[in-house]
Amino acid sequence: MKIICVGRNYADHIAELNNERPDAPVIFLKPETAQIRLGEPFFYPDFSKDVHHEVELVIKINKVGKNIEERFAHKYYDEIGLGIDFTARDLQSELKSKGLPWELSKAFNGSAPVSEFVPVSNFADVQNINFSLDVNGETRQNGNSSMMLYRIDYLISFVSKYFMLKKGDLIFTGTPKGVSAVKIGDKLTASIEGKKMLELFVR
Repeated sequence: MKIICVGRNYADHIAELNNERPDAPVIFLKPETAQIRLGEPFFYPDFSKDVHHEVELVIKINKVGKNIEERFAHKYYDEIGLGIDFTARDLQSELKSKGLPWELSKAFNGSAPVSEFVPVSNFADVQNINFSLDVNGETRQNGNSSMMLYRIDYLISFVSKYFMLKKGDLIFTGTPKGVSAVKIGDKLTASIEGKKMLELFVR
C-alpha cells in the first residue's frame, strides 16, 4: 500500500504559505509506516520544533489501474475519509531552501493518521464535501472539496500516468488554509459534514 499526497491543491493554502501556484499537481509520497492506527496518538518527532497539521480528504483506491482516463476515474474509488498530513515545517523550509526533496519533513513515522472510510455514495457530489479540523475544541481548518484546484478524478488520472494504482492505495487530496503548529497535549478532531471521523492526541 502506498500513500500518494497532493500538495498546493487549495488556492487559499498556497497563499498562506506564500507558495507559487502550480501548473500541474504537486505529488509526493509517504510510506506505509506513516499511517497511524485508529486510536493511537501522534508522537511529536524530536527532529522538529514546528510540526503543522494539514487536514485532507482521502480517497481509497478499490482496484488496479494505470493510465486511467479522467472520465473513468470515478470507477477506481468508492470510499472517502479524512487524513492529517503532519508536516515538520521547519525541516521542510530548510530542505526547500537547499532545493532538496521534502520527504524527511512529510513522510516520517506517524505523519499520516487516517480515519475510517465511508461510501462515496453517502454524498450527492464528491466535489462538494465540507470538512474541518478542530484543535482542543477550536476550529482551525474548514474546507470544501469544490475549492480544489485539481478535482479528484483528474488527480487519479494524473497520478496513474506515473504510478500504477493498486487496491488499498490512499490519495491525500490537499489541504485548505488554516494550517498551524501542534504541541504535545493537543487533541485533534477531524470531521466530514459535521460528523466526527478522526480523533487523536499529540504525545
